[in-house]
Amino acid sequence: MADKEHEAVPTVEINGLSFTYPGIDGHPPPGSKPLIDGFSLTINKGNRCLLVGSNGAGKTTILKILGGKHLVEPHMVRVLGRSAFHDTALTSSGDLSYLGGEWRREVAFAGFDVPIQMDVSAEKMILGVAGIDPQRRAELVKVLDIDLSWRMHRVSDGQRRRVQICMGLLKPFKVLLLDEITVDLDVLARADLLKFLRKECEGRGATIIYATHIFDGLEDWPSHIVYVAHGKLQLAMPMDKIKEMSKLSLMRTVESWLRKERDEERKRRKERKESGLPEFEKRVEGSRAAGDPACVAARPLNNGWAGGRLHSTIAGEENFFLSSNRVLRQ
Repeated sequence: MADKEHEAVPTVEINGLSFTYPGIDGHPPPGSKPLIDGFSLTINKGNRCLLVGSNGAGKTTILKILGGKHLVEPHMVRVLGRSAFHDTALTSSGDLSYLGGEWRREVAFAGFDVPIQMDVSAEKMILGVAGIDPQRRAELVKVLDIDLSWRMHRVSDGQRRRVQICMGLLKPFKVLLLDEITVDLDVLARADLLKFLRKECEGRGATIIYATHIFDGLEDWPSHIVYVAHGKLQLAMPMDKIKEMSKLSLMRTVESWLRKERDEERKRRKERKESGLPEFEKRVEGSRAAGDPACVAARPLNNGWAGGRLHSTIAGEENFFLSSNRVLRQ
C-alpha cells in the first residue's frame, strides 16, 4: 500500500510559483513584474512534456528552478516530492538531471579544469565517469554515433555536443530537464536521440520536460504540451487533445499560438503609445551576478537568485567538475 501511495505522488508539482530576480540591493527593482507569475503545473511519472513559448517567455527560468538552480519557497516547487533547491541529493544522485545552455559551454573531467574543447579523446571523457552501467554507456555511444577516438579540440560543434549529451545521460535519471540541447545536432542524430528518450519514459517510467524551438521529429514524440507566455501558463494538455483541437501539424499549431501572442502584444504596445504611456512595461530580471549574497541571505525567501547556488548538471560526479567560476555542490 505504501508503494502505491508513493507512486501516486506527482513527479513534478509547481504550485503558484512567482519568481523575480533581485536587483543589486537584493530586492526586486521598483515597479518590476515577476518573470514567472502564479505558475502552477503537475507532471506525472512517464510524461514526455514539450515546453513551448516565444523567446523570453520564461521557459529556461522554469527549467532552472525545477533543476534547483534558483531559490524558491519549498512548497512552490516539488520534484519527486522534494525541494530541488534544498535537497541537493536530488541532483547528486542523478535522479534529477538538467541539460541546458550553460551546461554545454563548461564541462571538465577527471578532477582537473580541462575544458571540453581541449585536446582530449571522447573515450577519456565518456569512460571517465565512474559507476556507469557498461551496457547503457555502449547504447548511448551507438545512439549518438560517437567515435571514441574523436579529439575534442578538432571535432565540430555537433560532434562535441553528442559527447556532452552522452555524458549527461549516462546515469539513469528519473526526471530529465532539457533546454534546447539538440540545436547542434543533425536530423539523424536528433531523431535517434528522441527515440532513445521516448524509450526511457515508456520503459523505465522516466519523466522528461523538453524546451525547444526545433520541431523535427517531434510530431508524435510528446505525451503532453505546455505553452508558456509572459511567465504565465497558457495551456497544459495531453498531445491527443491538442490533435483533436487542431487539424494542423504540431509546428503549425504552436506557430499559430505564437503569432496570436505576438499580434496581441503589438496591439497593446500600439495602444500604450497612442495613449502616451511608456511603450514597454517594466519587467526587469536584474543581474543574477550583481546581487549581494550577504544581503540576499539576510532577507526572507524572496523567490530569486541565491548567491553561490548554481550547481552543475553533473553535480555529485566525483570525476567531474565545473570550471573555477562555478560552485559544485555535492
